[in-house]
Amino acid sequence: MVMLTHAQIWTALDRLAERAGLSPSGLARRAGLDPTTFNKSKRITGDGRERWPSTESVAKALAATGTAIDTFVQFIEDTERAAKAVPLLGFAEAGAGGYFDDGGFPVGKGWDEVGLPCVNDEHAYALEISGDSMKPAYRDGDVIVVSPGTPIRRGDRVVVKTRDGEVMVKELKRRTARTIELQSLNPSHANRTLPASEVEWIARIVWASQ
Repeated sequence: MVMLTHAQIWTALDRLAERAGLSPSGLARRAGLDPTTFNKSKRITGDGRERWPSTESVAKALAATGTAIDTFVQFIEDTERAAKAVPLLGFAEAGAGGYFDDGGFPVGKGWDEVGLPCVNDEHAYALEISGDSMKPAYRDGDVIVVSPGTPIRRGDRVVVKTRDGEVMVKELKRRTARTIELQSLNPSHANRTLPASEVEWIARIVWASQ
């Protein structure tokens, strides 16, 4: 008899969130739960005991993402899928030269590595957030995974690099042949409208460790 493990059920929830293009906290919010319900910090109690997600919270997450229970079971059973090591760079360094090519793909030396859920883009990379300028969406120390090969749609969170070397994280509001309109993630920071000619590259954020 095979027993269901604590690690399997939480890994399955992480995969469910990843499949929906969400972080664990984003999945909880979409399911109408407290945003911290599925956070990694909630999975072990203060005295070291394993904390399991409730059946109700799992059911709500499945309903919110339109996922069938047999798909969730496949996530549990899929023990072959390992975390992928992706290049990691501090966000503050991203504007410096030598880390990206003209298309926004990671190149050169100086990158670290971090193991994160598998992303279907061999050119995906991770940036570690520094400072609080992106709160409440991202906080100091959060890691975001950027996929330059993933199509971008209105409403996606993106990393944008200008030809002047400025790198920013915003939400894409509108994109035309001439301009790119960006919504700030932090209400205290102004929205931006950039001429398309001034943007070196733009890439979608597909995962965040929150």
